[in-house]
Amino acid sequence: MVALVVATLPVMAQQTKYSIKGTAPAGSKMVYMGNRDSHEVLDSAAVSGGQFSFEGSYTKDALLFVRVDEAPRFVIMFNDGTPATIDLSTNVLKGSAQNQSLNYYDRQNDSLLMQMSALRSEVLDAYYDMSLSEEERESNAEKKGAEVKPELDRLTDKDRELMAQMLKENEKTLVPAAFVDNLVAFYGMDGFKEMLDANPPYANHPALDEIKYRIAQEEAKQKIMGQPFTDLEEADTEGNLHKLSEYVGKGQWVLIDFWASWCGPCRAEMPNVVANYEKYHAKGFNIVGLSFDQKKDAWVKAIKELNMPWVHLADLKGWETVAAKVYHIDAIPASLLVNPEGKIVARDLRGAALGKKLKEIFGE
Repeated sequence: MVALVVATLPVMAQQTKYSIKGTAPAGSKMVYMGNRDSHEVLDSAAVSGGQFSFEGSYTKDALLFVRVDEAPRFVIMFNDGTPATIDLSTNVLKGSAQNQSLNYYDRQNDSLLMQMSALRSEVLDAYYDMSLSEEERESNAEKKGAEVKPELDRLTDKDRELMAQMLKENEKTLVPAAFVDNLVAFYGMDGFKEMLDANPPYANHPALDEIKYRIAQEEAKQKIMGQPFTDLEEADTEGNLHKLSEYVGKGQWVLIDFWASWCGPCRAEMPNVVANYEKYHAKGFNIVGLSFDQKKDAWVKAIKELNMPWVHLADLKGWETVAAKVYHIDAIPASLLVNPEGKIVARDLRGAALGKKLKEIFGE
């Protein structure tokens, strides 16, 4: 699936002074400080005598990173106004109680993730042993996967327990904002939304902007289920404007298919869509393709290449297409199934699910 990437921007206007100093590993030359969520580097300091320091002002409570040279791992902290001291050899931070708690759980979580990553790498290594045949590689990878699974499960459970402990100890701090991905993975979107509904201190931190956007999109998608389709107007491949209502709500079952010529998963799914169209079109099944393309030539070429004989509309605005705004589409491929009366009854029917649903409607 190809998704729209939503940039996370610091929206808190209040500024707070930061004072960060510490020590760096032998041989280090530079230390960098920046915004963890936007990945923007805000300051840099040369290492002198194994030490470094930063002084300045930045957005209050922004989640910052501090790393040495081009190191892939870094220390994170909230810009809460309390001076911090960091040992970049051990990644241990001393500062406010909030930042020390964040540092503890971040180091514990990082350790578990590194162990899990190492186990997954063993499986990949087993598969990519190019001295073996593909069948032998697949067999080796399957065996290695079964071998590491108990330890991988144990580490995952341990990380889940760590996050539960972190939440319990940080109900009144911003610390959970730094672990959004973990929390969504362990508690699910609905579970995380319940946490936010209680309006904890971290609920409005910018680190949550992307996930809150996704939650809002999901809620908007759910609201349209069972509702009449919303009309819109776009041009066909000849440049002629058409309304969706010309094809939907006219007595046929219609799949509104959101796709793009540049979308690999869309193209991979298309043979399945074509097969179902050919099987059920004569029985009253139709499709309207709404493209997320920007280049007309690529759009028209893909329609021909993929043998898509149904109606195609586009405004050639990419992710800014009216179709995305009207139907809250932030990832493609996506689809909506509309009944003959014009009500939306299903969405994102792909693979076998599409054929199964059409079989229920039309029979064999």
